[in-house]
Amino acid sequence: MPNSAAGFTVHATDGNARTGVLSLPRGDIRTPAFMPVGTAGTVKAMLPDQVRGTGADILLGNTYHLMLRPTAERIANFGGLHEFMNWPRPILTDSGGFQVMSLAKLRTLTEEGVTFQSHIDGATYELSPERSIEIQSLLGADIQMQLDECIALPATRDEQQRAMELSLRWAERSKEAFGQRDSQALFGIVQGGDLPDLRQASARALIDIGFDGYAVGGLAVGETQAVMLDMLDVTCPLLPVDRPRYLMGVGTPDDILKSVARGIDMFDCVMPTRAGRHGQAFTQRGRINLRNARYADDPRPLDAFSDCPAASDYSRAYLHHLIKAGEMLGSILLSWANLHYYQSVMDGARQAIAAGEYRGYVDRVKAKWDEGDIPPP
Repeated sequence: MPNSAAGFTVHATDGNARTGVLSLPRGDIRTPAFMPVGTAGTVKAMLPDQVRGTGADILLGNTYHLMLRPTAERIANFGGLHEFMNWPRPILTDSGGFQVMSLAKLRTLTEEGVTFQSHIDGATYELSPERSIEIQSLLGADIQMQLDECIALPATRDEQQRAMELSLRWAERSKEAFGQRDSQALFGIVQGGDLPDLRQASARALIDIGFDGYAVGGLAVGETQAVMLDMLDVTCPLLPVDRPRYLMGVGTPDDILKSVARGIDMFDCVMPTRAGRHGQAFTQRGRINLRNARYADDPRPLDAFSDCPAASDYSRAYLHHLIKAGEMLGSILLSWANLHYYQSVMDGARQAIAAGEYRGYVDRVKAKWDEGDIPPP
């Protein structure tokens, strides 16, 4: 196991849940952490200062989207992604593998890498482990990810094993391309679909290669929550306790709380901002659909006790009007409120783990969700 470029310290544990700090040159990341997704160099409908104000310590950028436009080389000419998007704190970039699977056209996979057509204009691109690391380095990402092959579930055992083994070979090439760096970290990605033995084999092989952190990938791709949690149950106990663990692309607040209980430290998901753009608000009493006519005359804010202005300073009637009218302010306010709620859930989790009462915290949060929203007056 190499010395890590990212200093990770676990400060407290409660069962398998843990809280700590991941230290990088651009700042500390309090864990468990939720990373807002800045797909194309922006967290949609949000200013960087607003995102930071919700409690975010780190953002995620996307290799696939940024390599297509404006290109990693152009961003490098502007000093890297931090300067380009005015976010001075840490950034994690994914490898592009998931988007190649989910978005790209006419994908051709070989041992060398993947050739695909852009979903934007049909232009042909090649992405190899070496090119993925090169792009992430041009972007200046503080945490970079190995290139992997992510397949949708369900899939046959042969297909899952083939993709897992290819991802391991790509992991070795990614690490060789990355080399040794003092200011940036490289994470390996555990694959293996929904088969426990493949997950375990992947985790053990990645540990032998040695990475600064370990992600669990290939989930949130069509399987049930129960399957996802089962894969965490067989994977997390194998991962080094002195390295951060990152569950990629997950998920709902319920997914996150259950995954924290299994030892996951980092999360990302487009859900809070995507839901906000579609009129959905995450609140302490569960999800609220502001498109619903019941809110047209509702004078209450989303949450009168929230310290987020988007949740406390605007009536539900106004938010309903904005969404129904297609006004961009509606997307801005609901995205802001949702990101703030996600970060408040993470902050509560960190405090509860430190106090040794994580199970009670989760029970209280879920009890509020189960109560549901109070009907309008």
